[in-house]
Amino acid sequence: MSRVTYDRAKSVTESLESRLTERIDVDAPVSRRAMLGALGVAGSAAVGLSSGVTAQQGHGDDDENDAHGNFGTTGEYEDGFDPHEFLRTFNTGESGQDDLEQEIYEENGETVRHFQFTVVDTTVEIAPGVEFPVWAFESQVPGPTIRAVEGDIIRITLINGSRHGHTIHPHFKNIVPEMDGIPQNGPGVIESGGEFTYEWRAQPAGVHFYHCHALPLKEHIHRGMYGMFVVDPDPERVRENPREYINYQGPIPDEYRDELVAEASQRNHTTAENDEVDELVMVMNSFDTNFDGENEVYAANTRAFAYGAGETDENGNLSGTKRPIQIDKNQRQLVYLLNVTEFDPINSFHTHSQFFDYYDHGTTLQPTHKTIDTVMQCQAQRGIIDLDYSDHEPGLYMFHAHQSEFAELGWMSFFEVV
Repeated sequence: MSRVTYDRAKSVTESLESRLTERIDVDAPVSRRAMLGALGVAGSAAVGLSSGVTAQQGHGDDDENDAHGNFGTTGEYEDGFDPHEFLRTFNTGESGQDDLEQEIYEENGETVRHFQFTVVDTTVEIAPGVEFPVWAFESQVPGPTIRAVEGDIIRITLINGSRHGHTIHPHFKNIVPEMDGIPQNGPGVIESGGEFTYEWRAQPAGVHFYHCHALPLKEHIHRGMYGMFVVDPDPERVRENPREYINYQGPIPDEYRDELVAEASQRNHTTAENDEVDELVMVMNSFDTNFDGENEVYAANTRAFAYGAGETDENGNLSGTKRPIQIDKNQRQLVYLLNVTEFDPINSFHTHSQFFDYYDHGTTLQPTHKTIDTVMQCQAQRGIIDLDYSDHEPGLYMFHAHQSEFAELGWMSFFEVV
Protein backbone atom coordinates (compact mmCIF):
# COMPACT_ATOMS: atom_id res chain seq x y z
CA MET A 1 0.00 0.00 0.00
CA SER A 2 1.40 3.40 -0.91
CA ARG A 3 2.35 5.88 1.78
CA VAL A 4 0.30 8.53 -0.01
CA THR A 5 -2.86 6.39 0.16
CA TYR A 6 -2.46 5.74 3.86
CA ASP A 7 -1.69 9.39 4.66
CA ARG A 8 -4.75 10.51 2.72
CA ALA A 9 -6.96 8.11 4.70
CA LYS A 10 -5.39 9.31 7.94
CA SER A 11 -6.08 12.91 6.96
CA VAL A 12 -9.77 12.21 6.37
CA THR A 13 -10.12 10.38 9.68
CA GLU A 14 -8.43 13.20 11.59
CA SER A 15 -10.58 15.83 9.89
CA LEU A 16 -13.84 14.10 10.75
CA GLU A 17 -12.71 13.34 14.29
CA SER A 18 -11.59 16.91 14.98
CA ARG A 19 -14.85 18.38 13.76
CA LEU A 20 -16.83 15.84 15.77
CA THR A 21 -15.09 16.51 19.08
CA GLU A 22 -15.13 20.28 18.55
CA ARG A 23 -18.93 20.24 18.42
CA ILE A 24 -19.44 18.43 21.73
CA ASP A 25 -19.75 21.56 23.85
CA VAL A 26 -21.46 21.79 27.22
CA ASP A 27 -22.12 25.51 26.84
CA ALA A 28 -23.87 25.12 23.50
CA PRO A 29 -25.73 21.79 23.38
CA VAL A 30 -25.95 20.77 19.77
CA SER A 31 -28.10 18.28 17.92
CA ARG A 32 -26.91 15.62 15.52
CA ARG A 33 -28.31 17.63 12.61
CA ALA A 34 -26.34 20.70 13.64
CA MET A 35 -23.20 18.62 13.99
CA LEU A 36 -23.61 17.25 10.48
CA GLY A 37 -24.04 20.76 9.16
CA ALA A 38 -20.81 21.74 10.86
CA LEU A 39 -18.98 18.86 9.23
CA GLY A 40 -19.48 20.48 5.86
CA VAL A 41 -16.68 19.43 3.59
CA ALA A 42 -14.94 17.36 6.27
CA GLY A 43 -12.75 14.76 4.70
CA SER A 44 -11.34 16.88 1.90
CA ALA A 45 -8.34 17.78 4.03
CA ALA A 46 -7.14 17.49 7.60
CA VAL A 47 -8.38 20.44 9.67
CA GLY A 48 -6.62 21.49 12.85
CA LEU A 49 -9.07 22.49 15.57
CA SER A 50 -8.62 23.10 19.26
CA SER A 51 -11.28 23.81 21.83
CA GLY A 52 -12.09 23.19 25.45
CA VAL A 53 -14.94 20.71 25.24
CA THR A 54 -16.99 18.61 27.61
CA ALA A 55 -20.07 16.51 27.08
CA GLN A 56 -23.40 17.86 28.27
CA GLN A 57 -24.38 17.27 31.92
CA GLY A 58 -26.38 14.07 32.40
CA HIS A 59 -30.01 13.58 33.19
CA GLY A 60 -31.11 12.46 36.62
CA ASP A 61 -30.45 14.10 39.99
CA ASP A 62 -27.78 11.59 40.95
CA ASP A 63 -25.63 12.57 37.98
CA GLU A 64 -24.87 16.09 39.13
CA ASN A 65 -21.31 15.23 40.09
CA ASP A 66 -20.48 13.06 37.08
CA ALA A 67 -17.51 14.12 34.99
CA HIS A 68 -18.76 14.20 31.43
CA GLY A 69 -15.53 14.76 29.64
CA ASN A 70 -12.52 16.95 29.21
CA PHE A 71 -11.38 17.53 25.67
CA GLY A 72 -7.78 17.98 24.70
CA THR A 73 -6.94 17.69 21.02
CA THR A 74 -4.42 14.90 21.47
CA GLY A 75 -5.79 12.76 18.63
CA GLU A 76 -5.13 9.65 20.73
CA TYR A 77 -7.24 7.74 23.22
CA GLU A 78 -5.91 7.66 26.75
CA ASP A 79 -8.01 5.33 28.92
CA GLY A 80 -7.32 1.60 29.28
CA PHE A 81 -9.96 0.11 26.97
CA ASP A 82 -8.43 -1.20 23.75
CA PRO A 83 -11.00 -1.75 20.96
CA HIS A 84 -8.41 -3.72 18.97
CA GLU A 85 -7.89 -6.13 21.84
CA PHE A 86 -11.65 -6.33 22.40
CA LEU A 87 -12.16 -7.39 18.75
CA ARG A 88 -10.52 -10.76 19.28
CA THR A 89 -11.03 -11.48 22.99
CA PHE A 90 -13.45 -14.32 23.75
CA ASN A 91 -13.92 -15.32 27.40
CA THR A 92 -14.45 -19.08 27.57
CA GLY A 93 -13.92 -19.75 31.28
CA GLU A 94 -10.42 -21.03 30.61
CA SER A 95 -9.03 -18.10 28.61
CA GLY A 96 -9.85 -14.49 27.80
CA GLN A 97 -9.34 -11.26 29.72
CA ASP A 98 -6.69 -11.48 32.41
CA ASP A 99 -8.70 -9.33 34.83
CA LEU A 100 -12.05 -11.12 34.40
CA GLU A 101 -12.67 -13.78 37.03
CA GLN A 102 -13.66 -16.94 35.16
CA GLU A 103 -13.39 -20.69 35.44
CA ILE A 104 -14.54 -23.83 33.64
CA TYR A 105 -15.41 -27.11 35.34
CA GLU A 106 -17.49 -30.25 35.07
CA GLU A 107 -20.61 -30.67 37.19
CA ASN A 108 -22.97 -33.63 36.96
CA GLY A 109 -21.44 -34.54 33.62
CA GLU A 110 -21.98 -31.08 32.13
CA THR A 111 -19.54 -28.29 31.26
CA VAL A 112 -20.01 -25.18 33.38
CA ARG A 113 -18.46 -21.85 32.41
CA HIS A 114 -18.57 -19.47 35.38
CA PHE A 115 -17.84 -15.73 35.22
CA GLN A 116 -17.96 -12.89 37.73
CA PHE A 117 -19.23 -9.49 36.58
CA THR A 118 -18.86 -6.44 38.79
CA VAL A 119 -20.97 -3.43 37.80
CA VAL A 120 -19.45 0.02 38.36
CA ASP A 121 -20.30 3.63 37.60
CA THR A 122 -17.46 5.09 35.56
CA THR A 123 -16.67 6.99 32.37
CA VAL A 124 -15.47 5.75 29.00
CA GLU A 125 -13.68 7.64 26.27
CA ILE A 126 -15.84 7.85 23.14
CA ALA A 127 -13.56 10.24 21.21
CA PRO A 128 -10.04 11.37 22.11
CA GLY A 129 -10.38 13.29 25.37
CA VAL A 130 -14.19 13.07 25.42
CA GLU A 131 -15.61 10.97 28.25
CA PHE A 132 -19.14 9.67 28.63
CA PRO A 133 -20.68 8.58 31.98
CA VAL A 134 -21.61 4.89 31.96
CA TRP A 135 -22.81 2.03 34.11
CA ALA A 136 -20.64 -0.84 33.02
CA PHE A 137 -19.99 -4.55 33.40
CA GLU A 138 -16.33 -4.93 34.41
CA SER A 139 -15.68 -1.20 33.87
CA GLN A 140 -15.94 -1.54 30.08
CA VAL A 141 -18.40 -0.86 27.28
CA PRO A 142 -19.27 -3.22 25.67
CA GLY A 143 -19.08 -5.78 28.46
CA PRO A 144 -16.93 -8.90 28.13
CA THR A 145 -17.69 -11.27 25.25
CA ILE A 146 -18.67 -14.66 26.69
CA ARG A 147 -18.18 -17.80 24.60
CA ALA A 148 -19.50 -21.33 25.12
CA VAL A 149 -20.54 -24.43 23.19
CA GLU A 150 -24.25 -25.10 22.80
CA GLY A 151 -25.53 -27.15 25.71
CA ASP A 152 -22.97 -25.79 28.18
CA ILE A 153 -24.10 -24.13 31.41
CA ILE A 154 -23.21 -20.44 31.68
CA ARG A 155 -23.13 -18.96 35.17
CA ILE A 156 -22.56 -15.28 35.81
CA THR A 157 -22.25 -13.97 39.35
CA LEU A 158 -23.34 -10.34 39.25
CA ILE A 159 -21.85 -8.11 41.96
CA ASN A 160 -23.47 -4.68 41.93
CA GLY A 161 -20.98 -1.95 42.83
CA SER A 162 -23.10 0.69 41.10
CA ARG A 163 -25.33 3.29 42.76
CA HIS A 164 -28.21 1.88 40.70
CA GLY A 165 -30.05 -1.44 40.66
CA HIS A 166 -29.23 -3.74 37.72
CA THR A 167 -29.95 -7.15 36.15
CA ILE A 168 -28.59 -9.35 33.36
CA HIS A 169 -31.14 -10.42 30.78
CA PRO A 170 -29.96 -13.05 28.23
CA HIS A 171 -31.22 -13.43 24.68
CA PHE A 172 -31.16 -17.22 25.02
CA LYS A 173 -33.82 -19.86 24.86
CA ASN A 174 -34.27 -19.80 28.63
CA ILE A 175 -36.82 -22.18 30.16
CA VAL A 176 -36.43 -21.00 33.77
CA PRO A 177 -38.39 -17.74 34.29
CA GLU A 178 -36.53 -16.94 37.52
CA MET A 179 -33.36 -16.52 35.42
CA ASP A 180 -34.84 -14.08 32.90
CA GLY A 181 -33.10 -11.09 34.48
CA ILE A 182 -36.12 -8.79 34.63
CA PRO A 183 -37.51 -6.82 37.59
CA GLN A 184 -40.71 -8.91 37.69
CA ASN A 185 -39.15 -12.40 37.99
CA GLY A 186 -36.76 -14.30 40.22
CA PRO A 187 -34.48 -12.05 42.29
CA GLY A 188 -35.74 -8.96 40.46
CA VAL A 189 -33.39 -6.01 40.37
CA ILE A 190 -30.07 -6.57 42.16
CA GLU A 191 -29.73 -3.47 44.28
CA SER A 192 -26.53 -1.57 45.03
CA GLY A 193 -24.21 -3.80 47.09
CA GLY A 194 -26.17 -6.93 46.19
CA GLU A 195 -25.08 -10.13 44.48
CA PHE A 196 -26.79 -12.89 42.50
CA THR A 197 -25.67 -15.82 40.34
CA TYR A 198 -27.56 -16.28 37.08
CA GLU A 199 -27.52 -19.62 35.30
CA TRP A 200 -28.53 -20.40 31.72
CA ARG A 201 -28.04 -23.16 29.21
CA ALA A 202 -26.19 -21.89 26.14
CA GLN A 203 -28.80 -22.37 23.43
CA PRO A 204 -29.30 -22.10 20.54
CA ALA A 205 -25.97 -21.91 18.74
CA GLY A 206 -25.44 -18.39 17.42
CA VAL A 207 -24.61 -14.81 18.35
CA HIS A 208 -26.63 -13.50 21.26
CA PHE A 209 -27.17 -10.37 23.32
CA TYR A 210 -27.11 -9.72 27.06
CA HIS A 211 -28.10 -6.48 28.75
CA CYS A 212 -29.52 -4.95 31.89
CA HIS A 213 -33.33 -4.97 31.98
CA ALA A 214 -33.85 -2.54 34.87
CA LEU A 215 -36.02 0.52 34.27
CA PRO A 216 -35.83 2.93 32.60
CA LEU A 217 -34.64 0.37 30.07
CA LYS A 218 -33.45 2.84 27.45
CA GLU A 219 -31.16 4.52 29.98
CA HIS A 220 -29.62 1.31 31.32
CA ILE A 221 -28.86 0.13 27.79
CA HIS A 222 -27.69 3.50 26.50
CA ARG A 223 -25.42 3.90 29.54
CA GLY A 224 -23.47 0.78 28.56
CA MET A 225 -25.06 -2.25 30.23
CA TYR A 226 -24.68 -4.75 27.38
CA GLY A 227 -22.46 -7.33 25.72
CA MET A 228 -22.36 -10.41 23.50
CA PHE A 229 -22.65 -14.16 23.94
CA VAL A 230 -21.15 -16.39 21.24
CA VAL A 231 -22.52 -19.94 21.35
CA ASP A 232 -20.60 -22.34 19.12
CA PRO A 233 -22.43 -25.18 17.33
CA ASP A 234 -21.64 -28.69 18.57
CA PRO A 235 -20.43 -30.67 15.51
CA GLU A 236 -21.76 -33.98 16.87
CA ARG A 237 -25.19 -32.47 17.50
CA VAL A 238 -25.13 -31.09 13.96
CA ARG A 239 -24.36 -34.54 12.60
CA GLU A 240 -27.33 -36.02 14.48
CA ASN A 241 -29.79 -33.16 13.92
CA PRO A 242 -28.72 -31.26 10.78
CA ARG A 243 -32.17 -29.81 10.05
CA GLU A 244 -32.00 -27.70 13.21
CA TYR A 245 -29.24 -25.64 11.57
CA ILE A 246 -30.52 -25.12 8.03
CA ASN A 247 -33.56 -23.71 6.26
CA TYR A 248 -33.86 -26.56 3.79
CA GLN A 249 -36.50 -29.26 3.40
CA GLY A 250 -34.87 -31.48 0.79
CA PRO A 251 -32.84 -34.66 1.24
CA ILE A 252 -29.62 -34.55 3.26
CA PRO A 253 -27.11 -36.94 1.73
CA ASP A 254 -24.00 -37.87 3.67
CA GLU A 255 -21.85 -35.43 1.69
CA TYR A 256 -24.08 -32.50 2.64
CA ARG A 257 -24.20 -33.64 6.27
CA ASP A 258 -20.39 -33.74 6.29
CA GLU A 259 -20.26 -30.17 4.92
CA LEU A 260 -22.50 -28.95 7.73
CA VAL A 261 -20.38 -30.74 10.34
CA ALA A 262 -17.23 -29.18 8.86
CA GLU A 263 -18.80 -25.73 9.05
CA ALA A 264 -19.82 -26.31 12.67
CA SER A 265 -16.30 -27.50 13.51
CA GLN A 266 -14.76 -24.38 12.00
CA ARG A 267 -17.06 -22.16 14.08
CA ASN A 268 -16.40 -24.10 17.30
CA HIS A 269 -13.48 -22.77 19.36
CA THR A 270 -12.76 -26.23 20.80
CA THR A 271 -12.39 -27.94 17.39
CA ALA A 272 -11.27 -25.28 14.87
CA GLU A 273 -7.69 -24.95 13.74
CA ASN A 274 -6.28 -21.66 15.04
CA ASP A 275 -5.23 -20.37 11.62
CA GLU A 276 -8.41 -21.28 9.71
CA VAL A 277 -10.60 -18.36 10.72
CA ASP A 278 -10.09 -14.85 12.05
CA GLU A 279 -13.03 -13.95 14.30
CA LEU A 280 -13.95 -10.37 15.17
CA VAL A 281 -16.52 -8.97 17.61
CA MET A 282 -18.17 -5.69 16.61
CA VAL A 283 -20.86 -4.07 18.74
CA MET A 284 -22.43 -1.08 17.02
CA ASN A 285 -23.28 1.54 19.63
CA SER A 286 -23.95 5.26 20.02
CA PHE A 287 -23.84 8.07 22.56
CA ASP A 288 -26.22 10.93 23.29
CA THR A 289 -23.70 13.38 24.74
CA ASN A 290 -26.18 16.13 25.64
CA PHE A 291 -29.00 13.78 26.73
CA ASP A 292 -31.62 15.18 24.37
CA GLY A 293 -32.68 11.78 23.00
CA GLU A 294 -30.55 12.11 19.86
CA ASN A 295 -27.10 10.62 19.38
CA GLU A 296 -24.07 12.76 18.62
CA VAL A 297 -21.44 9.99 18.40
CA TYR A 298 -21.55 6.56 16.71
CA ALA A 299 -19.00 3.78 16.84
CA ALA A 300 -18.17 0.13 16.46
CA ASN A 301 -16.95 -0.95 19.91
CA THR A 302 -17.49 2.43 21.58
CA ARG A 303 -14.64 4.55 20.23
CA ALA A 304 -15.38 6.85 17.29
CA PHE A 305 -13.07 6.22 14.32
CA ALA A 306 -11.03 3.70 16.39
CA TYR A 307 -10.49 1.57 13.29
CA GLY A 308 -9.68 4.50 11.04
CA ALA A 309 -6.27 5.21 9.56
CA GLY A 310 -3.96 6.40 12.34
CA GLU A 311 -0.31 6.51 13.23
CA THR A 312 2.54 4.40 11.90
CA ASP A 313 6.07 4.04 13.19
CA GLU A 314 9.26 4.81 11.27
CA ASN A 315 9.04 1.40 9.59
CA GLY A 316 5.48 1.93 8.40
CA ASN A 317 3.99 -0.44 10.99
CA LEU A 318 0.64 0.45 12.56
CA SER A 319 0.81 2.02 15.99
CA GLY A 320 -1.22 4.25 18.29
CA THR A 321 -4.77 3.89 19.53
CA LYS A 322 -6.45 4.46 16.14
CA ARG A 323 -5.56 2.12 13.32
CA PRO A 324 -7.22 -0.12 10.73
CA ILE A 325 -8.05 -3.73 11.52
CA GLN A 326 -5.21 -5.70 9.99
CA ILE A 327 -6.30 -9.01 8.48
CA ASP A 328 -4.58 -11.83 6.63
CA LYS A 329 -6.09 -12.18 3.14
CA ASN A 330 -5.65 -15.94 3.33
CA GLN A 331 -7.91 -16.31 6.38
CA ARG A 332 -11.66 -16.49 6.38
CA GLN A 333 -13.05 -13.51 8.30
CA LEU A 334 -16.10 -13.95 10.54
CA VAL A 335 -17.48 -10.76 12.06
CA TYR A 336 -19.86 -11.29 14.98
CA LEU A 337 -22.02 -8.19 14.63
CA LEU A 338 -24.50 -6.82 17.20
CA ASN A 339 -26.50 -3.59 17.14
CA VAL A 340 -27.10 -1.86 20.48
CA THR A 341 -27.79 1.63 19.11
CA GLU A 342 -30.38 3.53 21.16
CA PHE A 343 -32.55 6.41 19.86
CA ASP A 344 -32.26 5.28 16.20
CA PRO A 345 -34.44 2.53 14.71
CA ILE A 346 -31.66 0.78 12.77
CA ASN A 347 -27.92 0.63 12.22
CA SER A 348 -26.05 -0.98 9.34
CA PHE A 349 -22.78 -2.49 8.15
CA HIS A 350 -21.46 -1.85 4.64
CA THR A 351 -18.25 -3.05 2.98
CA HIS A 352 -16.43 -1.28 0.16
CA SER A 353 -15.11 -3.36 -2.76
CA GLN A 354 -16.42 -6.57 -1.24
CA PHE A 355 -19.54 -8.69 -0.81
CA PHE A 356 -20.27 -11.08 2.01
CA ASP A 357 -22.60 -13.82 3.19
CA TYR A 358 -24.71 -13.12 6.26
CA TYR A 359 -26.11 -15.47 8.90
CA ASP A 360 -28.97 -13.71 10.72
CA HIS A 361 -28.55 -14.27 14.48
CA GLY A 362 -25.80 -16.77 13.60
CA THR A 363 -28.23 -19.62 14.22
CA THR A 364 -27.88 -21.30 10.82
CA LEU A 365 -24.99 -23.06 9.10
CA GLN A 366 -26.16 -21.78 5.72
CA PRO A 367 -26.28 -18.03 4.95
CA THR A 368 -29.63 -16.33 5.27
CA HIS A 369 -28.36 -13.70 2.78
CA LYS A 370 -25.90 -14.43 -0.02
CA THR A 371 -23.55 -11.99 -1.76
CA ILE A 372 -24.57 -8.68 -0.19
CA ASP A 373 -22.53 -5.62 0.77
CA THR A 374 -24.92 -3.99 3.25
CA VAL A 375 -26.95 -5.40 6.10
CA MET A 376 -29.36 -3.59 8.45
CA GLN A 377 -30.01 -4.46 12.08
CA CYS A 378 -32.55 -3.13 14.56
CA GLN A 379 -31.52 -2.90 18.21
CA ALA A 380 -30.70 -6.37 19.63
CA GLN A 381 -30.45 -7.90 16.16
CA ARG A 382 -27.18 -9.66 15.46
CA GLY A 383 -25.55 -12.01 13.01
CA ILE A 384 -22.37 -13.32 11.43
CA ILE A 385 -20.71 -11.65 8.45
CA ASP A 386 -18.57 -14.02 6.38
CA LEU A 387 -15.81 -12.22 4.43
CA ASP A 388 -13.23 -13.52 1.96
CA TYR A 389 -10.43 -11.19 0.81
CA SER A 390 -8.25 -13.91 -0.73
CA ASP A 391 -8.54 -12.45 -4.25
CA HIS A 392 -8.05 -8.80 -3.20
CA GLU A 393 -4.85 -6.84 -3.52
CA PRO A 394 -3.26 -5.74 -0.22
CA GLY A 395 -4.34 -2.33 1.03
CA LEU A 396 -7.06 -0.37 2.81
CA TYR A 397 -10.72 -1.34 2.36
CA MET A 398 -13.30 0.85 4.06
CA PHE A 399 -16.37 -0.40 5.96
CA HIS A 400 -18.93 1.69 7.81
CA ALA A 401 -22.57 2.28 8.62
CA HIS A 402 -24.51 3.20 5.50
CA GLN A 403 -26.52 5.79 7.26
CA SER A 404 -24.08 8.44 6.04
CA GLU A 405 -24.53 10.61 9.12
CA PHE A 406 -23.49 7.70 11.38
CA ALA A 407 -20.32 7.27 9.33
CA GLU A 408 -19.41 10.95 9.59
CA LEU A 409 -20.10 10.93 13.33
CA GLY A 410 -17.69 8.12 14.17
CA TRP A 411 -18.79 4.81 12.59
CA MET A 412 -16.25 4.71 9.76
CA SER A 413 -13.46 2.11 9.65
CA PHE A 414 -10.90 0.28 7.53
CA PHE A 415 -9.65 -3.24 7.06
CA GLU A 416 -6.00 -3.37 6.07
CA VAL A 417 -5.57 -6.52 3.99
CA VAL A 418 -2.05 -7.94 4.08
